[in-house]
Amino acid sequence: MIQTSARLLQLLSLLQVRREWTGPALAHRMGVTERTVRRDIDKLRNLGYPIHASPGIAGGYQLGAGAQLPPLLLDDNEALAVALGLNSVAAGPVAGIGEASVRALAKVEQVLPSRLRPKFAMLKAAVTTLPSNAASVDPQQLTVVSAAISDRRQISFDYVKSDGDASRRLVEPYRLVDTGRRWYLVAWDVEREDWRTFRADRFASLPTERKKYAPRPLPAEDLAAYVQQSITRSPYRFDVVMRLRAPLAEVAAVVSSQYATLTADGAEATILRSGWDNLAAPAAYLAALDLDFEILEPEEFRSFARHLSHRLSAAAGPETNSGAVAADAEPRPQ
Repeated sequence: MIQTSARLLQLLSLLQVRREWTGPALAHRMGVTERTVRRDIDKLRNLGYPIHASPGIAGGYQLGAGAQLPPLLLDDNEALAVALGLNSVAAGPVAGIGEASVRALAKVEQVLPSRLRPKFAMLKAAVTTLPSNAASVDPQQLTVVSAAISDRRQISFDYVKSDGDASRRLVEPYRLVDTGRRWYLVAWDVEREDWRTFRADRFASLPTERKKYAPRPLPAEDLAAYVQQSITRSPYRFDVVMRLRAPLAEVAAVVSSQYATLTADGAEATILRSGWDNLAAPAAYLAALDLDFEILEPEEFRSFARHLSHRLSAAAGPETNSGAVAADAEPRPQ
């Protein structure tokens, strides 16, 4: 009886790890016969687990959605990851799950093995999340998109662009990317026949799953970097490139990855690339950083900076000793 119970738990754990298993694959993994697998599947069904079976050579077993959530089998690292994620999700950019995360965290903490409690308490105390103005997202949208990515199914949804233009989109979803403030979907737009990056908070309807699709080569190996370039440079009129005379770590502490891509230029300089629709905005942004910088591209920005420099110089008037002292005495922002 104990051996049978342990085998059922192993089978349930395997079904939770992967979307679908064939009978031979399960039998090989568990070291039993396919007949034993079929009997154990029936036992789990009798216990209330919704396990679906599809016939044929390509068929297999899949743990489906039931009336109630079945117990989850987690290893130590998975349990800690779930607990820490629930602990921080209340301040994240997913709407309406703060209270639910607290209830779920209480349940997880209650059943954490004693050996994990000190480690979880230590990690929990070391992590602090500041509230942010992140764009909220319906969690159901993320789960539908995530399932479609796993199943390689097209999805359709209503989408509203930044200018308010709304349209119905049909895409092949490949990856969800969390930038901290927003969620983005990297997908192949079927009608436009090109790669697109969609902000999840601009979905105007719940995505609907469509037919399966064959995977195609990705637009980049690093899709997180691809999204960063898409949101910081590609949509804008001017692609501004500058050299800041400060180490990468110092610049990264004050320039968000939401607004620019940063690369080290030796030990004491950083290349900043960012997209802008007008040139006055990056000029003001860079001046506020209080870091010396050199404009590399485009030529229009260099011309704009020279023109702005003359205007500011004329507006300031002749330099005086009192003015210089006052400027020098002004404290640097921390």
